[in-house]
Amino acid sequence: MASNYRARRLVDTTMRGLMLACTTVAIIPLFSILVFVGLKGLPVISLDFFFNLPKPVGEAGGGMGNAILGTLILVFLATAISAPIGLLAGIYLAEYGRGSLPASLIRFSADVMSGVPSIVVGVMVFSLVVLPFKQFSAWAGALALAILMIPTITRTTEEVLLMVPDTLREAALALGMPRWRAILDVAVRGAAPGIVTGIVLAMARAAGETAPLIFTAFGSRFWPESLNQNIAVLPLQIFSYAISPYEDWHNQAWAGAVVLIGLVLISSLVARIYVARR
Repeated sequence: MASNYRARRLVDTTMRGLMLACTTVAIIPLFSILVFVGLKGLPVISLDFFFNLPKPVGEAGGGMGNAILGTLILVFLATAISAPIGLLAGIYLAEYGRGSLPASLIRFSADVMSGVPSIVVGVMVFSLVVLPFKQFSAWAGALALAILMIPTITRTTEEVLLMVPDTLREAALALGMPRWRAILDVAVRGAAPGIVTGIVLAMARAAGETAPLIFTAFGSRFWPESLNQNIAVLPLQIFSYAISPYEDWHNQAWAGAVVLIGLVLISSLVARIYVARR
């Protein structure tokens, strides 16, 4: 018995050590990126960077205020388009489509869409929206991002709804609630923290996309005036500055990367805090 106990303790200690080592290996690249980008970009960030437009080619200074505002606008529009669709699809899969063929097809389609390269989505929206109207626009960029967000929101909503015990639904139905009311007031409300987390994760992915926006939003060097015109966004601005031959633009690209990572981290932290309080 004693030898078996020592063997089990040895196996337990070994596996704990391996898990800790793997966790450390997974975390090191993340912190390396954060530290490296922070060291490059933080010295460049100032109030002018947040509130000024880019300077003309070859002229030092300026900022990315238009790109920061454009990113917030596009992510908001994309979320407004994708969140209702993803939520309704996830509710259908979890509450009405268990084991049915249509639900299986929707679930398979969502999984496939999750793996589609973002540039393919950009080319598709370019062909269906930009070419017919002969105009790059914020709407086209938001639509491309929304298509990328829908699978994440759908699958996350389905999974967190399935975690809500069926006994809660049955209790609501036993009290005389209609099924739709039981789903909304019991299942969806109980799964709300997980649903919010899924939406925030989808927003974080959309905020960092570059390829689809090249074909849809296209970018701009001015403040956004209309959603029917091309619009500046941080990923495009960072890409444009990073491949330029000007050192000042390289520095601003690092600063833009810091701001973009900061937006993603802040949104993720807000979601985590909300989930923890619930």
